Amino acid sequence: MSDALILPDLPNKLYAAADQADAYVALARAAVAERVAPGGRLDRKALDAEQHVAHGLAWAAAYAETLRQTAAWAAAMQAQGRFGEAEALPAQLLAHEYLSQLAGGVPMNQGETFRPGDLGLDGGKLAAAAETFRPGATQAVKARIVELLADARAHPSLEASGLDETLDLVREQFNAFALERIAPFAHGWHLKDELIPLSLLEELAALGVFGLTAPEAYGGSGMGKTAMCVVSEALSRGWIGTGSLGTRSEIATELILAHGTEDQKGRFLAAIAAGEIIPTAVFTEPESGSDLGSLRTRAVKDGETWKVTGAKTWITHAARADIMTLLVRTDPASKDHRGLSMFLAEKPRGAPENPFPAPGMSGGEIGVIGYRGMKEYEIAFDGFEVADENLLGGRAGEGFSQLMATFESARIQTAARAIGVGQAALDVALAYALERRQFSQPIAEFPRVANKLAMMAAELLGARRLAWFAARAKDEGRRCDLEAGMAKLVAARVAWAAADNAVQIHGGTGFAMETPVSRLLADARILNIFEGAGEIQAQVIARRLLEGGN
Repeated sequence: MSDALILPDLPNKLYAAADQADAYVALARAAVAERVAPGGRLDRKALDAEQHVAHGLAWAAAYAETLRQTAAWAAAMQAQGRFGEAEALPAQLLAHEYLSQLAGGVPMNQGETFRPGDLGLDGGKLAAAAETFRPGATQAVKARIVELLADARAHPSLEASGLDETLDLVREQFNAFALERIAPFAHGWHLKDELIPLSLLEELAALGVFGLTAPEAYGGSGMGKTAMCVVSEALSRGWIGTGSLGTRSEIATELILAHGTEDQKGRFLAAIAAGEIIPTAVFTEPESGSDLGSLRTRAVKDGETWKVTGAKTWITHAARADIMTLLVRTDPASKDHRGLSMFLAEKPRGAPENPFPAPGMSGGEIGVIGYRGMKEYEIAFDGFEVADENLLGGRAGEGFSQLMATFESARIQTAARAIGVGQAALDVALAYALERRQFSQPIAEFPRVANKLAMMAAELLGARRLAWFAARAKDEGRRCDLEAGMAKLVAARVAWAAADNAVQIHGGTGFAMETPVSRLLADARILNIFEGAGEIQAQVIARRLLEGGN
């Protein structure tokens, strides 16, 4: 088929769509500011009271940035002579869908929709802009997207589009590894609720997963956050458990690089990069959730050690870990984040029969429906000792600010994991839809099935552009909490929609536990909760926008 389905001058049309979305965001921001920032100063209580419209602003801004980054990518691909049907059709479908949602209502989740009328605004211009893309979002376009997806040899891989040669080779290497060493076994590990085999961790360590972004001087590969996205997506496409293995290493490395003493860097960084030390992040408490400033677990200094008492929960890979990045309260008089300190708390590696063989430390597993392979734990500390030399940077009272600096990378990496899960959902849904026949034809040829597959491809394209945009901002040393938050917010929702639609395409088969797509649905659900729940993420984005972020 020719390129007749591609809208003429598409990159410029995509830029125009982004401009229209940005204009709407500017109006929405002004309208929200009237409610929550009287006199130009943000009122936090008013912001809480107006969460619906504030979070709607966050979603609208995330959509607008997705459209802008998709336009920038399309222009770059066209300049390289690589903007064919496989790239153009999902891009124009995405533009039509997101403009239409901005005009009529953005689904913040299944039961909460943000509409222009919520702020007294008119979505007419957005609707008109969406209409210019309607010829690029026809049933013929959606059917053609599915045809292109079905014949991977006929077009360049969308997940590679825009990568340089080195990163494309990295993507190919990790996709091949995931296809051979992870995907065939992932569902069995999930059903048996087994820990990821140590032999697989050793293989991943040899591939450089745990030191991907660490400097070469400390045994790392010295690559950037885009590489982290590519690797995390590929591994998560095999199984989110393996795609998440590097998260805690990334957090620990970033904490130590930015704030550690030279002694701490020497003792820990190279060993973490080599996979010899497995870190875990120990932040959350039963009553705190996202409110880290209210943490109660405390540490009291006793000579050259600190004694830790309290409880932590939702600690991933805790039993097998060798070191904990442990956030506790060291100033008993404080009531907020200013009394918190970060420790690099060493511990012996546990086993399933004895997960925490350390004096002053006990705990148990939390059973979960998905995101298995590392296991979740609750931990109790009762006089657990940490050497004073392991106080991060040798400075008490700075733990919260030290941790905040890692949130950008963690959220970018979570966006990449979400894209990997969403891509896996598209993979299995497409394969099933092409194989399953009803009424003498593959179900992929029925419009309602084809439409689901096409929209998965379109949204994954946009989410990937947004995640890589945030990664580049981080690599350039710019503050990117806004970009990282948007990437995580959008990608988590895209992954859940893709997994849900993949189950729907499978029908009753998808509801069976032995069918891998059921695992993808369970795995996708956590993405909108951890590393900042969607509601918290939207609140952070809205606050930044209203405080002058752009």
